[in-house]
Amino acid sequence: MGENFDIEARCKQKGVRLTDQRRLIAKVMSEIKNHPDVGELHKKISETDSKISIATVYRTVKLFEEAGIIAKHDFRGNKSRYEQAPDTHHDHLIDVNTGKIIEFTNNEIEKLQKKVAEKLGYKLIDHRLELYGSKIKK
Repeated sequence: MGENFDIEARCKQKGVRLTDQRRLIAKVMSEIKNHPDVGELHKKISETDSKISIATVYRTVKLFEEAGIIAKHDFRGNKSRYEQAPDTHHDHLIDVNTGKIIEFTNNEIEKLQKKVAEKLGYKLIDHRLELYGSKIKK
C-alpha cells in the first residue's frame, strides 16, 4: 500500500511482451494512484500519445489482469477500477461522496473473518472486504 509500483518490471517477471503502447500504459498505471478506471487511464495516456485508442487500453488492462499483474475491483456497481496486484493483503474503504478509496489493514478484522469461517465449518482461503462510508463532519 502506498508503494511506488513498477508494472513494467512485473510484466517482464511474468513474461508479458511489452510493445511501446503497452509499456506506456504500464508506466501510466504505475504512476496513477487511487485505483484508476480505464477512462482515467486513457485520458492520462492520451496526454503522451493521442493515437492510443481506449480499446487498446481495455485490451492491455485485461491482459495485465489475466497475467496477475493488476487486480480489478468493481466497487458497488461503479466502473471497474484497477490497482497493481498487491503483495500483501489489504481491504478498502470507499468514500461514497467523493469516490476516494482508502486502503487499510486491520488484524482484528482478519482474525474475526477466520473465526467466522471456522465457526461455520470452513477454512478461509481468501476474502475481499469493501466498506462504504461518508466522512464524519466535526
